[in-house]
Amino acid sequence: MTVATTTAVLRRRATATTALRHRVFSGRVPWTLVVFIIMATVPWIGSRYDTFLAAQIVIDALFAVSLNLLLGTTGLVSFGHVAYFGVGAYVCGILMKTYAVPFSLAFPAAGLGAALFALISGYFCVRLIKLYFAMLTLAFSQIIWAIAYKWNAVTGGDQGLPEIPYPHLDWMSAIPGFADLSIGDRFYLLTLVLVAVSLAVVHRVIRSPFGRVLTTIRDNPERAAFLGINVRLYQLAAFVVAGGFAGLAGALYGIFSRGVFADFVFWSKSAEILIMTILGGAGYFWGPPVGAAALVWLNQAITDYTQYWSFVLGAILLVLLFGFPGGIVGGLDLLWQRLKRLRNA
Repeated sequence: MTVATTTAVLRRRATATTALRHRVFSGRVPWTLVVFIIMATVPWIGSRYDTFLAAQIVIDALFAVSLNLLLGTTGLVSFGHVAYFGVGAYVCGILMKTYAVPFSLAFPAAGLGAALFALISGYFCVRLIKLYFAMLTLAFSQIIWAIAYKWNAVTGGDQGLPEIPYPHLDWMSAIPGFADLSIGDRFYLLTLVLVAVSLAVVHRVIRSPFGRVLTTIRDNPERAAFLGINVRLYQLAAFVVAGGFAGLAGALYGIFSRGVFADFVFWSKSAEILIMTILGGAGYFWGPPVGAAALVWLNQAITDYTQYWSFVLGAILLVLLFGFPGGIVGGLDLLWQRLKRLRNA
C-alpha cells in the first residue's frame, strides 16, 4: 500500500469520525464564545462562592479534557492520570513558595515537569494494553502519592505545602472595571483565560492530522499498525501531551486551593475525573467540561441539603449514566438530532 493510499484511508476515516464526534448543536451560534463570556462575568454578577465554584469547574474541565485525550481520542483508560496533575501542582507550588519563582515561569514549568514524568512512565505503560495498561498507570500514581506523602523535606509530607502565593496581578488594576476585584477574582479570570487557551490548543491537536491518527488507533489499532503507523509511539505522544495539560491544571489547582497536599495525587481524584469525563460524554470534546460542571454543582448542591450526600449523588449518577449512555452531551446531541428529523419530516 502506497503512502498516498494510506493517507487517503486515514483521511476518510478521520472525516467520518470527526463528523460523528464533533457535531455542532446549532448552525452558526458561537457557543464557545457565549459560554466564555458568561463565565467571565461571574466575579461581577455572582457572589464570592459562585466565583469559587466557577474556578473549580474551570480547572476540573481542563483536567478532564486532558484525560479525555487518552480515553475518548486514543482509547486508553488511565486510572492514574492524577499523577501528572499532582506533579504539576507540586512543581508550581515548590517553585513559587520555596524559590519565589514568578508564576509566568512556574506555570509552564509545571506542564513541562508533568510531561517529562508522563514520558518516563508512559514509556512503560504503552507496552501494555487494556486492563494491564490501566493498572500500571494506577501503580505510577501511587508511587507519586507515596513520594509526596513521605518526602517531608521537599513536599511537606502529610502537611503539604500550605499558603501557596497568588501570582502578582496588580497589573490588572489598569484594566477598566478590574480595580475593585479581589485577588481571588482576578486569579479566577486569569485561570479562565489560561484554561480557554489550553482547551483551544487541545482541540486543535485533536482536529490535526496527529489527532486523526489517534482516533484511527482508537478505532482499530491492528489496522493502524498494518497501515504502517507506529502505534506505541503515537500512544506515548498522546500520553505526554495529556500529562502536560494535566500538570497545568494541577498548577492552577494548587494556587486555587492555597496549598498543595498529598491528597491531590491519591487514586480517588483519578476516579472523580474519570466520572466527570464519562458523565459528560467521552465521545465529545465538550463532554468532559460539561461533566465537570455537572459533578461539581451536584456535589455542592446535595451537600447543602443532606448529610447523606454520597448516597444521593451516587443514585443520581447511576440514573444519568444509565439514562444517557453517551453522557450528557451525547444525550443532548441525540435529542437534537431527533428534533431535527421531526422538523424536517
